[in-house]
Amino acid sequence: MPPITTLLIAAADAAEEGYDVAFTPSDGVLVVLGFTMVLAFMALIMTRRLTPMVALILVPTVFGLFAGAGLGLGDMIIDSISKMAPTAALLMFAIMYFGIMIDVGLFDPLIRVITRLLGDDPAKVVLGTAILAGAVSLDGDGSTTFIITTSAMLPIYLRLGMSPVVLTCVAGLMNGTLNIVPWGGPTVRAATALSLQPTDIFVPMLPSLATGLVISLVFAWFLGLGERRRLAGVIDTSKLDATRGEGILSGPRIFRGAEAKPGAAASLRTGNIVTVRGGRGGIAAAQLVDAADTAMADTMLDPKRATLRPKLIWFNLALTLAVMVLLVLDLFPLPYVFMVGAGIALMVNFPKIKSQADEIVAHAPSIVGVVSMVLAAGVLVGVLNGTGMVTAMASWITTVIPDSMGPFLAVITGVLSIPFTFFMSNDAFYFGILPVLAESASHFGIAPVEMARASITGQPVHLQSPLVPAILLLVSLANVNLGDHHKKVLWRACVVSLVMLAVGVLVGSIPLAA
Repeated sequence: MPPITTLLIAAADAAEEGYDVAFTPSDGVLVVLGFTMVLAFMALIMTRRLTPMVALILVPTVFGLFAGAGLGLGDMIIDSISKMAPTAALLMFAIMYFGIMIDVGLFDPLIRVITRLLGDDPAKVVLGTAILAGAVSLDGDGSTTFIITTSAMLPIYLRLGMSPVVLTCVAGLMNGTLNIVPWGGPTVRAATALSLQPTDIFVPMLPSLATGLVISLVFAWFLGLGERRRLAGVIDTSKLDATRGEGILSGPRIFRGAEAKPGAAASLRTGNIVTVRGGRGGIAAAQLVDAADTAMADTMLDPKRATLRPKLIWFNLALTLAVMVLLVLDLFPLPYVFMVGAGIALMVNFPKIKSQADEIVAHAPSIVGVVSMVLAAGVLVGVLNGTGMVTAMASWITTVIPDSMGPFLAVITGVLSIPFTFFMSNDAFYFGILPVLAESASHFGIAPVEMARASITGQPVHLQSPLVPAILLLVSLANVNLGDHHKKVLWRACVVSLVMLAVGVLVGSIPLAA
């Protein structure tokens, strides 16, 4: 039982915040609960004990009750979900819009060009994925980057039998590295929190950014080589007849030691990839990904699908360019832009009401998947904020650093930005922790701008956080388990972050010691 003084404090806090909390634990308990909650969530999804959505709902609920949320738990979560509603709307209509564009064939020419340039070499495909993701990431918006990259590249991955986890890993790495551009979120937040100009933070970090991109491309190449070795001599895509949506294996094909018999039929509905069972233990031949629930279906396998609208390709291209321009100009709220875009796309491409309804229903699985995860993430964020865990965690980190480490606060901040921006939102880190660290560093002669530069080096890891809606969108579009994505991407993202920090120290943009 907490002491009576703690209960009195809880009552005061509840009145101030408007939450009907049962009690307020000490800051130390909140710190332990906060880190344990996040680690428990990560462990459950990475070991595939729970799906991310279920873990995002149940784990914070249990820890929120231990943190004394009481009857106020519901209000905390609803407040958080209300703030995430625009993001959920954006992702819902963005998925619908680009799904329509894929169905009507807008991206088919692009995919054919990419296929001709890259061929069937998995190493080149993965490297091309990295370059495409990097180019699109220059707009500073992760959701747009992942939608375009996935729509262009996932069909190729599925056609070649490559792992979509490689796609999400490479796209996440490139986007996270480029997330420090001055028009992106973290640099602006750091500049705002410390009253600085974003360009003063970013320009001296260009060598770090360039090195981070090179490391990411190297990782992409080696991932591609791994896929090349895994698939060498295994898949013969030339024997796949996709006419009329059905694939027939015209001859014996060896897949990891399992033989698929000639004439084995394989359903290739839009969005489905061949899965033939054979060999010992009923191994799925070729282990090709079942893309039944992916938003970006392998439409290249069905060039005669009924939804194609070749006569409207120029209209659809103009509409898509208009949507992209409005996204960059930021004249209207992004969810509204995609709402109007999806409405126009449906009306023009599918004038009949039944066709419109069918098209909406066709993308329902992917929409439900990503929107449900975004809203479920509101439970985690609501508990972190409403119970005071984030505040306690921020205060704790500033108190555990001994005075003797003061001259090294810039490097310490860079290292801390890796786990802290993963475990909490950018807002919590840049507006809650960074100002306190910068104030402490100023006593040792470290300028706020140097602290700001160090603080953005953890962004390659931050972008992989389940608290980032864009990464939930990416894994949902590719039908990849978030835990599988984390297994492949997290250590690589940590390497990129640490290399960026090291290069910043070497070129003098981040001081090693005051």
